[in-house]
Amino acid sequence: MRSNHGSASASEAAPGAAGRLVVVSNRLPVVVAREGDGWRFEPGSGGLVTALEPVLERRGGLWIGWPGISPEALAEVRPHLADFAADHRFHLEAVPLTEREHELYYAGFANEVLWPLFHDLQTRCTFVPDYWEAFQAVNRRFGEVVAAAWRPGDLVWVHDYHLIGVGETLRARVPGARLGFFLHIPFPPPDIFAKLPWRREILEGLLAYDLVGFQTGRDRRNFAACLRAFLPEAPVRGRGRSQHVVHAGRQVRILYFPIGIDARAFSDLAGSASVAARAAQLRADLGVENLALGVDRLDYTKGVPFKLEAVRRLLSERPEYRQRFTLVQLMVPSREEVPGYQQQKEEVERQVGEINGAFAEPGWVPIQYLFRSVPRDELAALYRAADVCLATSLKDGMNLVAKEYCACQVERRGVLVLSEFAGAAGQLERGALLINPYDIVGLAARIHDACQMPAEERRLRMSMLQRNVASEHVYRWVDDFLAALPAAAGAASGAG
Repeated sequence: MRSNHGSASASEAAPGAAGRLVVVSNRLPVVVAREGDGWRFEPGSGGLVTALEPVLERRGGLWIGWPGISPEALAEVRPHLADFAADHRFHLEAVPLTEREHELYYAGFANEVLWPLFHDLQTRCTFVPDYWEAFQAVNRRFGEVVAAAWRPGDLVWVHDYHLIGVGETLRARVPGARLGFFLHIPFPPPDIFAKLPWRREILEGLLAYDLVGFQTGRDRRNFAACLRAFLPEAPVRGRGRSQHVVHAGRQVRILYFPIGIDARAFSDLAGSASVAARAAQLRADLGVENLALGVDRLDYTKGVPFKLEAVRRLLSERPEYRQRFTLVQLMVPSREEVPGYQQQKEEVERQVGEINGAFAEPGWVPIQYLFRSVPRDELAALYRAADVCLATSLKDGMNLVAKEYCACQVERRGVLVLSEFAGAAGQLERGALLINPYDIVGLAARIHDACQMPAEERRLRMSMLQRNVASEHVYRWVDDFLAALPAAAGAASGAG
């Protein structure tokens, strides 16, 4: 199924037309915080919220996740969660977790085991048995909450590595439910996945769904290879895009659906008078000919230290860029409770200090470092103002920053420098300058190439990128997944 912003689609179906869409994720799409004697609800952040909240606002449905507060506080907040639907077209259902459960399941197994392993950084893994036990228990809890809320005809869509095991509980509690799972991060090859002590259990957990979706064909190939290596009794059948796995008397489809953004919304925002004025002000304030931008979550997979070293090398070997080049590096706080993330923050801040100390001159510093979240209109202004965007992740499921930058380049004068290890590289390779982020010499050279690129080539490349981002938008991603899931459920119910 294909859609555009002007036509009806699965993501815009009327509530109840084909059953509710039930989204299940680690966090609810709102942040709950105490304010005086009451509670304040703020919009959540992150790619999943950005992608799915507009879909549920159009379609209606239910979002299930942890609210970020203790079970005791949840008892007080729950009536306010019920009021959420008064201002939105979808409802919220909260999963209670203690601080200890969240520490072991989320900071522990999800982000000290699965996250580094799935990003090919197995040396950062901490294989603690208590983490695994908590992960199983919390996934069962999520599954029980979903099962209690389930209605006949519902379409349940579970998201990301935190909740791989939810499907097993749902399959046992609601055998006929339509269950889909989407992995937003990469899936590792067998030689990396082999390190996981619970590799069979993770694979069997994924095969409890009717449809398992990945970001890229590479990720699906890795998953199929891991099944052949570690779960040979679940054969992978089919060729090309139409592949499925036979397991426990059921067929499980395995497909890939590259996630997109709401390109029109970003483009409209970047084209607004207020954002245009702010972008012009940013360029005037920084006063350089070559403005580069990095937008990254605080995460060791984003390759920020390599990016900074490339800037150091550029300024050392090409002194003509001094006072003519500035990198604005926005680091968004994330998972600061995980030890490796705090270490990354300290390393980045040390590098920024060293580089600025070595090269800064009165009225100019080479790196403007911001450690905070910024409003969406400010981000759009940064995207519009930047001559070059440096998306240098060591490995990424997709990298939506690259797509957001392209959508906001309304004047088509920017250049995207993109890691070849980002999922987005397969879609954007024709217009972007692809780089190996580990190659500091090569990255510095690519930054130079981007800064020196003629205006006409910039326009041609950015036009290609924008056509891709506009056509592969988030609503198409949702439509494709939802269209595939009922077919998968039908195939499963007929499997012998």
